[in-house]
Amino acid sequence: MRFYAFLAFVVIGASSFTKGYAQQVDSLTLDTMRAFTSLTEAMKHPEEVIKLVLRKQKLKQFPPEIVKFKNLQYLDLSKNYIKELPPDIDTLQALQVLILSKNSIVTLPREIGKLRNLRILNINQNELIDLPDQIGELVNLEYLDLWSNNIAVFPEQMAGLEKLKVLDLRVIMIDDDVQKHIKSLLPNTSIQFSPGCRCKTQ
Repeated sequence: MRFYAFLAFVVIGASSFTKGYAQQVDSLTLDTMRAFTSLTEAMKHPEEVIKLVLRKQKLKQFPPEIVKFKNLQYLDLSKNYIKELPPDIDTLQALQVLILSKNSIVTLPREIGKLRNLRILNINQNELIDLPDQIGELVNLEYLDLWSNNIAVFPEQMAGLEKLKVLDLRVIMIDDDVQKHIKSLLPNTSIQFSPGCRCKTQ
């Protein structure tokens, strides 16, 4: 519920894309609008696909057809078995919301940093061991949920997330000193930690 409550109140200003692309919709409209829930149906109307929800569809990989949806702004692939994202995810330049919770993702491609319109990134309950330096290039990111992963290293480039309002790092073993350092990188962000462990990351 914490994620959806946040989603409903994120303020996203409408702006136009280059010719041939749909206009960005506001967060409330995006949250409540009809979603395509079948990849087959979405492929019949690729220009109309703004919201795509493929939750609980036993997907073992990121469907390559998705990168053809140039107007896609909301993508939910939660509760599948996806292990990685393709480098060409950076073609989804309109994307505002990306939900990948409850998969088996170990790492993120550096190309994810090119999703400059991304406001919400939810990757909780995966197998992430690190974050790419390019995560800091998500200059419009406001909400980052990394709850329950295996992340050992947090890149200095996270300091570039100047618009980040909420960062969830609970259920991750993070040394007290590392927690302090993360706070220093993101002094204006509300960061949620589990109690610090007496452990030292390498």
